[in-house]
Amino acid sequence: MQGLAASSMLSLTVVVVVFLIGMADHSDGRRRVISSSSDEPCKEMTLYLHDILYNGANNSANATSAAATKPTALSTTHWKNGTFFGTLVVFDDPVTVGKALPVAEAGEEPAIRAQGFYFYDKKESYNAWFGFSIVFNSTAATGTINLMGADLMYEVTRDISVVGGTGDFFMTRGIATLRLDAYEGTVYFRLQMDIKLYECYI
Repeated sequence: MQGLAASSMLSLTVVVVVFLIGMADHSDGRRRVISSSSDEPCKEMTLYLHDILYNGANNSANATSAAATKPTALSTTHWKNGTFFGTLVVFDDPVTVGKALPVAEAGEEPAIRAQGFYFYDKKESYNAWFGFSIVFNSTAATGTINLMGADLMYEVTRDISVVGGTGDFFMTRGIATLRLDAYEGTVYFRLQMDIKLYECYI
């Protein structure tokens, strides 16, 4: 009797494994590709994120981000000028393939946007944590790439994780290397994102 139960359990396990393997291909015929080397991503791209922080005065028409909270009292305990510790910023930023930020026609939406938040999470110095989606909506690509991780602001480059995606980037995984490319005070910054995907559906 025990042998029969064990045999039935083994058969069930084999059926489940075969079913899961069968699901490895996306339903629209794409196949899953996993890179075997960090030097050979299955997809890569360089994009530029443009963040214009609302300054509370005269830039509400073109601001793309705003602080949703104020710094905490702890932000002034180490640095006289504060570190923005505890401040949460929500953003809906245009993203471009080149560095230039194009002038949009009235009512026209950028083909790529970055939507999410970052918050300052270190008392002693500037440091942030990102969680956002890059949203594609053009004939070239549709869907999202979802990213999250620590933005170690004093490093020249820093990596955050690509944790998934949708549409043309279904279930993708990889690394985005961030670099501050330009800034104007605390109101504007342009972030270069070198994205390498190591798990793709093609």
